[in-house]
Amino acid sequence: MMAVTSSCKEGNKIAMDNGKYVRYTPEQVEALERLYHECPKPSSMRRQQLIRECPILSNIEPKQIKVWFQNRRCREKQRKEASRLQAVNRKLTAMNKLLMEENDRLQKQVSQLVYENSYFRQHTQNATLATTDTSCESVVTSGQHHLTPQHPPRDASPAGLLSIAEETLTEFLSKATGTAVEWVQMLGMKPGPDSIGIVAISHGCTGVAARACGLVGLDPTRVAEILKDRPSWFRDCRAVDVINVLSTGNGGTIELLYMQLYAPTTLAPARDFWLLRYTSVLEDGSLVVCERSLNNTQNGPSMPPAANFVRAELLPSGYLIRPCEGGGSIIHIVDHMDLEPWSVPEVLRPLYESSTLLAQKTTMAALRHLRQISQEISQPNVTGWGRRPAALRALSQKLSKGFNEAVNGFTDEGWSMLESDGVDDVTLLVNSSPGKMMGINLSYSNGFPSMGNAVLCAKASMLLQNVPPAILLRFLREHRSEWADSGIDAYSSASVKAGPCSLPVSRGGSFGGQVILPLAQTIEHEEFMEVIKLENMGHYQEDMFMPSDIFLLQLCTGVDESAVGTCAELIFAPIDASFSDDAPIIPSGFRIIPLDSGMDASSPNRTLDLASTLEVGAAGNRVTGDNSGRCGGTKSVMTIAFQFVYEIHLQENVATMARQYVRSIIASVQRVALALSPSRFGSHAGVGTPPGTPEAQTLARWICQSYRCYLGVELLKHEGSESILKMLWHHTDAVLCCSLKALPVFTFANQAGLDMLETTLVALQDISLEKIFDENGRKALFAEFPQIMQQGFMCLQGGICLSSMGRPVSYERAVAWKVVNDEENAHCICFMFINWSFV
Repeated sequence: MMAVTSSCKEGNKIAMDNGKYVRYTPEQVEALERLYHECPKPSSMRRQQLIRECPILSNIEPKQIKVWFQNRRCREKQRKEASRLQAVNRKLTAMNKLLMEENDRLQKQVSQLVYENSYFRQHTQNATLATTDTSCESVVTSGQHHLTPQHPPRDASPAGLLSIAEETLTEFLSKATGTAVEWVQMLGMKPGPDSIGIVAISHGCTGVAARACGLVGLDPTRVAEILKDRPSWFRDCRAVDVINVLSTGNGGTIELLYMQLYAPTTLAPARDFWLLRYTSVLEDGSLVVCERSLNNTQNGPSMPPAANFVRAELLPSGYLIRPCEGGGSIIHIVDHMDLEPWSVPEVLRPLYESSTLLAQKTTMAALRHLRQISQEISQPNVTGWGRRPAALRALSQKLSKGFNEAVNGFTDEGWSMLESDGVDDVTLLVNSSPGKMMGINLSYSNGFPSMGNAVLCAKASMLLQNVPPAILLRFLREHRSEWADSGIDAYSSASVKAGPCSLPVSRGGSFGGQVILPLAQTIEHEEFMEVIKLENMGHYQEDMFMPSDIFLLQLCTGVDESAVGTCAELIFAPIDASFSDDAPIIPSGFRIIPLDSGMDASSPNRTLDLASTLEVGAAGNRVTGDNSGRCGGTKSVMTIAFQFVYEIHLQENVATMARQYVRSIIASVQRVALALSPSRFGSHAGVGTPPGTPEAQTLARWICQSYRCYLGVELLKHEGSESILKMLWHHTDAVLCCSLKALPVFTFANQAGLDMLETTLVALQDISLEKIFDENGRKALFAEFPQIMQQGFMCLQGGICLSSMGRPVSYERAVAWKVVNDEENAHCICFMFINWSFV
């Protein structure tokens, strides 16, 4: 409060000497505070209006009121900063406590390993080779023999279940805070106040296991409530049914659960679990939720095997949740499973034997979900397109669940398989059950139905070599025209629009541009949702061309190359422009899962653009070789599933269309994957580059040398160690090379050139030179073409050309010159379009 003396003079006005302040009365402060909450920074006019409206402020000068608001804003800023620093201090204190506990646990683990190493050495000196092998197994699995019980069936009566629950609690705590499992910290998981936490994976134990500990801004009871609702945060969880609930004498609760998990691909069956879950409070006030499978019990409830599911085992796992001083919780998570890898093809077994994948999909997903909800509670006003975060989360879950249902095609949901056409690469399923169609058969005021009466799903899985999933997925997201068909998109979009639409025909409409509209993203940006607007998409309807915009709701995950073992997904569904909450969601998309058994190694850092693979040559070949050594043997499995709503009488036609479409997508993906593979431009690349085509670094040198030779100036200002190719690639003007053939086609373009043509390096060779000019442009070009070959260059006046999408592009002027190789033979013609822009 501003305070010192004040003297009154005429009219009871408060006089203010230089350097002195006014003491405000409580009534005056209250009036000023009211205005501050309405408008923290009022204008001069607003301050004068306040003086007129409030008689109690009439004795204060406008300048003094201005000073009061400045000081009030300063105090508010200081208060917020102090609050922020206090929150950071609480986080650091809690994290310090967590790290000290982790350090104690690691010291115990080191002591145990030293002891076991000494025991192992002594044993190997006194035993035979066979005995040595047996002891080695006992040492590696130290303390873990109980994880695969061979004893007779356990008693599942209430007393027996309590005994199992207490045993599960002890084993879980020994993994969460003890040394029952040897944990190895995941790469890239650095602890800190803003990090997800400390994440580790198991080494040398039965099954796959992951452990995480971190801080969340929620109280323990709320944390336990969220984590128990597994389908809300674990996208692979189909359902969790509570079969029975028992109360224990110590205030705890025992629940018998049946859980089903989706299969991640079309090549493996789904998993299910018969579980005991025990919730209790420890003496120190910590809340514990622990679980384990009940696969070997008698005298109590049981769950018979289910068709199309493989019964897996959940070894003692759970959540230790401790209250944190100042609010929030410290949480330890342990996930430990035996997913029965014997039941899947050998090539897929790394999916079921990877602790890294378990950590990414389950353990870290739980922590991320808790942090997301905590942020939403602290910032409740954050919205996307007028929707609350909870509503956006529900949309993303709806997309993910719909895609998982399509991939798995469970018969109890109404899916049935169609007969194959003789080739088993694409599987077709149909679903016309009331449960599937309920809620999506909408009708509009114009009388047109928006949906058919059945859904067809075409799905397939394919093995990919040497292609990082994140890079491939980003390419599919940003270059939809490389694999999508405008007629199919128009047909799918008609499912949620008011109006009829016939099947797509061979006369494809024009493919419009793609506009990505951000909608929402998670804290760490590992998942984001967006609306894709496909502009001026064309389809034929009753022999008429019907241009329109198409909207897709799209979910992207796993686009970060640095994340180890991350599953990458691109899931989308057509929506109506109104984007109503009850809009039907029929998702399709891609899922790419790494199969590397050694995913703990860091992956090479490569960019999405195909041109990143152009950075080869003398120096580039060495880099490519290094990368191939690390990722040359990488494998991943891609699953594709596309759904189509149709009228039942059109099933045969839609089935044929769906097969052809998915096969064309597979071919496009294979072509793109080949271009993205590190070996694509390596010394052993056997495909993709036409005979006689130079390496990109050499071509860039030829382009610059020829430009200097014929025009007498430098094309690039070469400074430092930056390669010529890289500088040419980032040149602001569009640089394109075309072949010296009867029908010249483009063979190279820099980034600006690709942007101007609205294409990619993969599709560049499909574009001929004459296609980008109109009639007048072609006449002028061909009339001057001999001049290029004779004098080596030609200058073109400004004009209009066309992108591959048919969009007009204006340019201020253009230069064309002959590119010669080291033997001074003509290799190609290079064009540079200066100051181009879309009209």
